[in-house]
Amino acid sequence: QVQLVESGGGSVQAGGSLRLSCAASGHTDGTYCLMGWFRQAPGKKREAVAALYIGTGITYYTDSVEGRFTISQDNTALYLQMKSLRSEDTAMYYCAAALPPCSPADRSWTLAWFYSYWGQGTQVTVSS
Repeated sequence: QVQLVESGGGSVQAGGSLRLSCAASGHTDGTYCLMGWFRQAPGKKREAVAALYIGTGITYYTDSVEGRFTISQDNTALYLQMKSLRSEDTAMYYCAAALPPCSPADRSWTLAWFYSYWGQGTQVTVSS
């Protein structure tokens, strides 16, 4: 069973920065083709924030975080570096992983149902 565990959330003032991490455990064996970060604010739908197609270097961002957030990965975890945080970035942040097949050419990275594994979430609160 694959488990994803997020960390790094917290409370910051507007303009501040946070770095979220997502560690995978279990039978990962490098089978993911896509990993992403989603967020959900109270009363709102879960939305895709950023995604990374494994082995390609291709990344996508939702418009509201473009230029402020950076998704990356190393051998140990998936990361989301968040800078210039705004109050509207306040949400529970989730990492997710998708199994093949994946195509960077479509919009599947934005679709929650496309992902097979989810973490439990980490809260980010930005005060203005």
